[in-house]
Amino acid sequence: MHVGHLRSTVIGDSICRLFEFVGHDVLRLNHLGDWGTQFGMLIAHLQDKFPNYLSVSPPIGDLQSFYKESKKRFDEEEEFKKRAYQCVVQLQSHSPDIIKAWNLICDVSRKEFQKIYDCLDIRIIDRGESYYQDKMVQVIKEFEEKGLVEVDEGRKVVFPPGCSIPLTIEKSDGGFTYDTSDLAAIKQRLVEERADIIIYVVDSGQGIHLQNVFSAAQMIGWFDPKVTRVEHAGFGVVLGEDKKKFKTRSGDTVRLIDLLEEGLKRSMDKLKDKERDKVLTPEELDAAQKAVAFGCIKYADLSHNRMNDYIFSFDKMLDDRGNTAAYLLYAFTRIRSIARLANISDEQLHKAAQDTEIGLQHEKEWKLGKCILRFPEILQKILDDLLLHTLCDYLYELATTFTEFYDNCYCVEKDRQTGQIVKVNMGRMLLCDATAAVMAKGFDILGIKPVQRM
Repeated sequence: MHVGHLRSTVIGDSICRLFEFVGHDVLRLNHLGDWGTQFGMLIAHLQDKFPNYLSVSPPIGDLQSFYKESKKRFDEEEEFKKRAYQCVVQLQSHSPDIIKAWNLICDVSRKEFQKIYDCLDIRIIDRGESYYQDKMVQVIKEFEEKGLVEVDEGRKVVFPPGCSIPLTIEKSDGGFTYDTSDLAAIKQRLVEERADIIIYVVDSGQGIHLQNVFSAAQMIGWFDPKVTRVEHAGFGVVLGEDKKKFKTRSGDTVRLIDLLEEGLKRSMDKLKDKERDKVLTPEELDAAQKAVAFGCIKYADLSHNRMNDYIFSFDKMLDDRGNTAAYLLYAFTRIRSIARLANISDEQLHKAAQDTEIGLQHEKEWKLGKCILRFPEILQKILDDLLLHTLCDYLYELATTFTEFYDNCYCVEKDRQTGQIVKVNMGRMLLCDATAAVMAKGFDILGIKPVQRM
């Protein structure tokens, strides 16, 4: 996985978390490109490099380098190119030796994916193009039976209504295309999974293609848009600070695991600059490092309108001023510490919530109370438009509104000489607790894990 996969992973996970929170049964699908020409190249290269792969598991550590080697040969060696295409044909006809090679390559990928999913706390089901291979013949047959197929220079094409570009459902050599697998996939989700809502979290560059697929599925009668919501949640690309596509100095695509490791290093540097290593236990420091690193990477993405490209900058995302995860995580930790420092337990707060009247006298109390109450309408808006930056803006507004309240309204009064607690305003403590509860749920929807101490 490279940096280009970051946005679909983070945005998709957050949309899933939101729909799960409001009570939907969500099937989190990862539509992998695990079939086709690139696998023919990889299998042919595997056969040459590890001829005994059937009996001895080949040590493919770096699949990216392995892929580059196979691609170079595919572009330069005509004989290798022919063999790669033969491997694709054998793969499609389920030749046992070729399927074994394919599984070996897929397993290496899955292990690398899992490292990233573990870091980012992502739960997902891998269901690649291979899953839909056996369903494609039926899809073509169904379009033919309904008289929706035209033949163009040997290709079978479908013209969805309102679309200027046709879908090619069968190539002149009898092979399938992305169009075929995407139609088979949407049919499976609608007919077998019986989905009420389908959201495709795919970059905006695929917008026209997906509209074609949706239009074709509607035309053939697989769904009625008045009953079933089928939507493309598109997003822009990740740019470097030079405002060009985010790449390494050598011009290569940035590997996602390298990006996450750099985030860990920088977040530890930040914590040490603030001398948190002197007050936190090693376990607390480790938890804070991960919360800041992965929280900041996710939040930097989610806090931008997904439709726009966004500039990736570790310096900006780790800044603890302004609308960043670092600022919000520190603010949340401070809010949670108010009750702890006043020696008020969760049980006492729960009891107070049942029998304490919250009197909103001060203007800052009113402002905070009204801000807390907007949380459900914020979530409803995002369920409608799938724009998660609205939640980030709201959490930042809530944190800054809380700061105004706390600066102006005493929650806990202490004796200036002894430091002893003289008075606790339980109504205001409940406002603190409500703010923390809303922030915690907001973090959960964004996939960010706060810690007790930072």
